[in-house]
Amino acid sequence: MKLPPIILVTGTDTGVGKTITTAAITAALHHRGRTVAVYKPCQSGNVLGDSDCAEVARLADPLTAEAGVVLQEPMAPVPAAALDEVTLPRLDVHAERIRELSAGHDHVLVEGAGGLLVELDHDGGTLADLGTHLGDAAAFVVVARPALGTLNHTALTLEALDRRRLAVVGVVLGSWPVTPGAVERSNRASINSWPVPLLGAVGAGASALDPADFRARASAWLEGLPA
Repeated sequence: MKLPPIILVTGTDTGVGKTITTAAITAALHHRGRTVAVYKPCQSGNVLGDSDCAEVARLADPLTAEAGVVLQEPMAPVPAAALDEVTLPRLDVHAERIRELSAGHDHVLVEGAGGLLVELDHDGGTLADLGTHLGDAAAFVVVARPALGTLNHTALTLEALDRRRLAVVGVVLGSWPVTPGAVERSNRASINSWPVPLLGAVGAGASALDPADFRARASAWLEGLPA
């Protein structure tokens, strides 16, 4: 499939490498001469200094990087918002802002919170629902661990997207080890045989690279990223 203007980056779980994959996609698109905005609907963990937008900006230097709401505790958005005593933006508010960004950039990368069905607002809206709001202009990239258990988690995420008739660009393996073992190699081969494309794998420790080195390597990591 052709790469859509809006790419929603989701994961099979938290901590699978969504932010680094978002940065790598940004860098790969920059290498192609595309302009990129990064949008994070709900950023939690501010009390610990967490900022996925800041990390993507450091590694890949998108034209724009912003969060819809910033929450203090490193928790899912709804309980974090309850502790902060703030009201989360509705999905249509996020969708409107994403469309505004899309009008001024070749691509907008939207990074979710945790997995696909984590609630982003007080009405139970998820990243999957946000994809429905955005329609044909958007498609998903699923980031998965290469380790044991990933086949089930990845298949469940892809099934949830398919049941909602949401387009999928492909799967990226995050934190690919320097020396992969039999499990990682087998999982990669299995996912590569599925109908949904395997776009590539981002190496473990990629965030520790010098930003210039990170940007130079990104296209090779994501060799399956469509035009």
